[in-house]
Order: sequence, then C-alpha cells, then structure tokens
Amino acid sequence: MIATLARDAKRAAERANERRVLVFAGDRDRGFDAAYDATEAVIDDGAGDADDSAAVSVVSTREGFRFEEHRPRSADDLLGRTREVVVVDCHEQFVPNALGRSVGAVDGGGLLVLLTPDLDAWPEVRDRFDDSLAVPPFTIEDVTGRFRERFVGTLRSHPGIAVVSLGGADGHPSVERDGGVGRAPDAEAAGTEPESEPRAESPPHPPNATFPPAAYDACLTGDQVRAVRAFESLSTPGHAVVVEADRGRGKSSAAGLAAGSLALAGKDVVVTAPAFRNAAELFARASELIGAGVDAERRRIDAPDGGCVRYLPPAAAADLPAAPDAVIVDEAAALPVRLLERYLDAPAVAFCTTVHGYEGAGRGFAIRFKSRLRDSRFAVREVRLDEPIRYARNDPVEVWASRALLLDARPAVDAAVADSTVETATYRAVAPDDLLADEALLREAFGLLVAAHYRTEPNDLARLLDAPNLATRALVDDGRVVAVAMLAREGDLDADTRRKMYEGERVRGNMVPDVLTSQLRDVDAAEPRGLRTVRIATHHACRDEGFGSRLLDEIHGEFGRGRGGEEAGAVDYFSVGYGATPRLLRFWRRAGYRTVHLSTSRNDASGEHSAIMVRPVDEGAGRALLDRNATAFRDRERDGLSDAHRDVDPDVVAGALRACSAEVSIDLTRREWRSVVGASFGPGMYDSAPGAFRDLALAALIEGVPVLDGREARLLVRKVLQGRPWESVAEELGYVSTAACMRALGDAYEPLVEQYGNEFARRERERFRGD
Repeated sequence: MIATLARDAKRAAERANERRVLVFAGDRDRGFDAAYDATEAVIDDGAGDADDSAAVSVVSTREGFRFEEHRPRSADDLLGRTREVVVVDCHEQFVPNALGRSVGAVDGGGLLVLLTPDLDAWPEVRDRFDDSLAVPPFTIEDVTGRFRERFVGTLRSHPGIAVVSLGGADGHPSVERDGGVGRAPDAEAAGTEPESEPRAESPPHPPNATFPPAAYDACLTGDQVRAVRAFESLSTPGHAVVVEADRGRGKSSAAGLAAGSLALAGKDVVVTAPAFRNAAELFARASELIGAGVDAERRRIDAPDGGCVRYLPPAAAADLPAAPDAVIVDEAAALPVRLLERYLDAPAVAFCTTVHGYEGAGRGFAIRFKSRLRDSRFAVREVRLDEPIRYARNDPVEVWASRALLLDARPAVDAAVADSTVETATYRAVAPDDLLADEALLREAFGLLVAAHYRTEPNDLARLLDAPNLATRALVDDGRVVAVAMLAREGDLDADTRRKMYEGERVRGNMVPDVLTSQLRDVDAAEPRGLRTVRIATHHACRDEGFGSRLLDEIHGEFGRGRGGEEAGAVDYFSVGYGATPRLLRFWRRAGYRTVHLSTSRNDASGEHSAIMVRPVDEGAGRALLDRNATAFRDRERDGLSDAHRDVDPDVVAGALRACSAEVSIDLTRREWRSVVGASFGPGMYDSAPGAFRDLALAALIEGVPVLDGREARLLVRKVLQGRPWESVAEELGYVSTAACMRALGDAYEPLVEQYGNEFARRERERFRGD
C-alpha cells in the first residue's frame, strides 16, 4: 500500500511539476521502514538518477539509514540544493527551521516525507526541541504543544498531503487521508490527469544584450532573463538593481549569472549574504559560467581576464575592501537597514531579496530601505520574479508550508490602520491560546515581528506559541494589531544555577543575567526577576507616532510592582538587548533604560555592537543591579574605548554613555587642571595630561552636557576616549587641518572647565582671560 501511494504521488507530482507530502504517523521504526519502502518504490519507478540533484536526503538522528543524512542543526546544508525526496524525522526533535529548509530542498515532481508520532498524540509529545524552550526556572513540563496542534491541523486540511497511520490495531498501515496526492490539480473534476505545461527550453535572448549569450542560455524563465538583463547596468558606475522574489524563483541563480558575466568582463564583484551558504547557488551559477571552480578557502572565483567573484561577510563587505567594481547583496532583507545603507558607497550595487520564505521576509526591506535607495545617487532598476523555477505556480506544498510556518505572514494592510492613534489603541495581553484560536491575529502579530526584525524565523513561531517564559503584548485598534512586543522572563534562578552560571555554564533563555554573570562577573545578577523585550515592532504606517512608547509604558505598568503585585508576575527590572544604533539608543534611553554593557565584537551579519540596557522597577533589587553594573560599565569604557571599543561608531559610543546612569566625580590634581585649562584657554597641549581629558570627556558624555554639539561629542570620543591620531580625526570629522582640529578640542573643553572646574581651575582660567 505504501509503495503504491508513493508511486502514485510521485507520478502525479511529476505530471503537474509540483511537490507532494507523505506523512507516516506512528511508531518511529515503522516510519523509517515506510520511508524506505516509499523511497525504494519511487526510485524503482524511475526517480533517483545518479546525478546529485536526484539524491535522497534524510533530516534525521537515526544512524545507519542508507541515504544522505542531515542532522536538524546541519539542515542548512540543504539551502540552495535540490532533492527528489527529502525525509524529515520529526520524532526526536521537531525543529521548525529544519522543516523550512527541507521543504525548499524538494524539487518539482519530488516528495517530502514526514515521519511523525501519532497525530492525535503529537501535540502532547515533548522532544529535544521542546527542551530548548524550557528555559530556567521553567521545565519541559511547562512547554505547551500549540505549535504542533496548529501544524497537525494544516497536515489534515491542505491538499497535496497524504497521512498514513502506522499504528492500527491490526498492525497494518492505513491511509487516514490521501489529500489528492495521487491526482494532478483538477483531475477529479475533469476526469483526467492534466499534463503540466511544458516550459520552453530557453527563453529568447533580449536584443542588444551585453552579457555573454551563455548567461541567457542558462536562464529557465522569462523572469530570469529580465533580471539578468537588469544586472547588465552594474557594468556602469552609478547604477543599482533590486531583485525581489518568493523562494524558488531563481533569484540567486540570476545574480550568479550576472556576477559571472561581470567577472568575465574583468570586473571585481563582491558578493555578500548573511552567511556563505546563502550565496551557494549564486557561486554555483557563476562558477559554471566562468568555467572555473570556487576556491573554498578564499571563497573566490577568478576569471581569465583578471575579474573575480569573491564572498565577504556583510560587515566586512560594507567596508568595500580593495575597491570592488560592484557589490551584490543576496538575501538583503535579512540584513539591517543601517548596514544596507553602507553598500551605497559602492560604484554599482544590487540587492536581491526573498519576499516570503525561510530566508527572511522582504517587507521591512521594501518599507524602510527602498525609499532610501530611490533617493540616492543611483539610477535604480527593479525586477520582480514570479514564475517558479523548480515547481509549478500554485504548488500545494508551497501554499501549505507558507501557512504552517507563517512564511507569508504580514502586518495588516496600511488602509486598515491608517486612522489608528495612540489614544484610541487598546492595550491587551495576547495569550498563546488567543493566537492559536485567531489565525488573523496570529498572522498580523507575527507578521509585524517578521517585518520589523531581520532575524525572525520559523523557530520563533514555535517559541511564541509554546515557550513558557515568553509573553506577548500588543496595541490593537479596531481589531487590527498596530504594535506588538515579545517579552521574556529572566532571572529568579536558584543558588545552584547561579553558581554554575558564574562558573561558565550556559543557561538557556536568560540572556541578560547570563552576560552580566558569566562575562561581567556580577555574582548576583541572576537572582532578581527581569522582563526582557525580545522584539518590539510598530506597524510601518504608524511609526514615529508614539505607539512603541505607549506599548512600553503599558508593559512597565502591568509588570512593575506598582500594579498587580507578586501574583500578577511583577518583576524587579526590565531589560533589552539589541544591535546598537544612535536612533535605538535614544529610543530606549527616553523609555527609561540605562546602559550596562556594550559588546566588544560586532555581529557578523549586522556589523553592530550589541547593547544591553536595564530599567529598574523601584529602589529594590533591580535598582541595585543597575547601579553596580552601570558603574562597572562606566569604568570599563574609560579604558576600553581606547582598546576593544576603539573602532565603535562615535555616535554609538556617545549614545551609550548618555544612557549610563553611573555617577561621575571629577578629582583632578592641580597639575592636571593646569593642563586642561591651558589647552582650553591658553597655549597648553592635550598630550600633557590625556588621563585628565579622558575623565572630563567621560563625565560630559555620561551627564549629557548640553553645550556640546554633535561634532564636538564625536571629537571627544574619537580623539580623547578612543585615542585616534589627530590626522584621521580631522579628516573624519571634516576639519580643514590638524591644527583646526586641535583648536576645536580646546574650544570643546572650555564649557567643561566651567562645569566641572574647582576654585583652582577657575583661578587658572582667569589668568588667560585677564579678568
């Protein structure tokens, strides 16, 4: 029966150029036997040829299975690769991210095989992925099965999915539903099984094309031809290209053909993406066109006439090392807008992004970056690819995966929230049961998180529905979600767990206590109860109108000790961790949060240093936590800014220091005051007492001395705190000469002498003023 079902499903999928799903639900060993029988049947039926694209992959933890095996953590290897059959073992750990990667690896005419527990019982089963959601002090018994409950519902309702129960009383498998897997679309109504429309061998070449004919010969759709033609403009400086597509439309292949063509013309092309694996398809197509392999160590392809295609991580690529002729950014929506803007310094640039799919959603990219690109110096060409490459349009498995993993989640349409105001919006707790019961609410809330944050992924959907430490709060107006926050409880850990954390053991889900305890050596940081804002998002049509601040105010009121008390889940402090930018530092500072940490390393994808900020609830444990860690941050930065933080953006440094609540005392010697006053009002030199200048600069930035303008604050950071050479500081900040920069530093210290100087400093100043 299983072999017949698999053969019928495979034949129907091939006829329609679609994919099908077979679910074998029940005992795990029986599931593997069924998967073996099904795969053997379709191989014997003509699938599974020798070439790599026809291989069978197993996302599994079972050893000894004869097909290619990928553990869930290594399912990334499937990105950019295709298979005739992919078997996903969902028993030991069911990881939504791994499923998303696996679905995308199934080619048109192929099968996705899921091995699951009995579907009725599955929502109550707890596995290793659930264990990852059980962050201390919660246990796995606190994790719920809502994500699986919803997932099972999609398996039982979507076309193209057959469910086979392996655990019948007689021990024989039975088909719970066939899902029409053995029929091509509309076959039942028509009485026949229609053949899929044949695709032309190669779309026609565009007239007057400048890329090699082989680049267009490799295109499989007219959409790809249009994309490659648009990429031709990158041969000339001052041009930019935007290519958008859902997954499986050949976007990366088109970019690879373009990169190869540019390299053959002698151009140096830098390719970047969140990770090299995201650019694997691009490099494969460029390699084929150039006729040269990829240097795996250097991640580079060299063309015969001096051109090349080379990969760099996002932050490194933004520095434009060795002055490339063009930059191609793949999966651009997965990178923060501030980083994308840095690529606009390239001579020519292309941004390729997945609109809906595992790699990321392009909504935020479209909203927040494309307008900036259109206002730039570039002539911009935009192309959208709609025709699928590897399977037919309206493939039922694509529709199912999009719903099951909310790959197509999006916020409410603009018109639905156009009249929303901060005053009319209602604050509400969005319980996981509410999200499970209301698909529209779930899609809008999760869609906002996807649009606002470049790292939201399928695993986050499971966390939203099942993780016991998470809570969701929203502002809703006329039934539509206009702002949403995902919150995580942290801390409140027992003494033994705190001791292990201090000794270096990682404790899941407690980011702020973990950093403060294990890295910054605060032995008591994991004892108070905290609430961390994991994500916060406002509908783009309502941004800059105060919704985010209102939402935080409501959260502070609900979880603070001033409302509700212990039984309402009150906390000692609120916290947040994020990639620091000047704008975000201002937002969180105005919301009452204060800096306790700035990471020493930059995130590889965003290029940003992470900031951790804390807002205490009252004068109790939360205040003590902030006070001791703010003081430690102040003292670290005094020395660290000329060492580990020497290259941090000066506006980020200034913003982080302004948000530091530590008190600053100035205690300079008379000799130090003579040096500072002399450099400010007379002929003295900064180099005579750099430590004194550093103390005053740190105090001025932390206390936010209002007489300092933006350039003066940057000057204090770059020269005094980060110790940069005079020449580079003068050039970066736009001073006409090094001497002018030195004079400007003296001028910047005049108000600091007025503010912090003692009686001796004032008398010393009067010597130069003559009064």
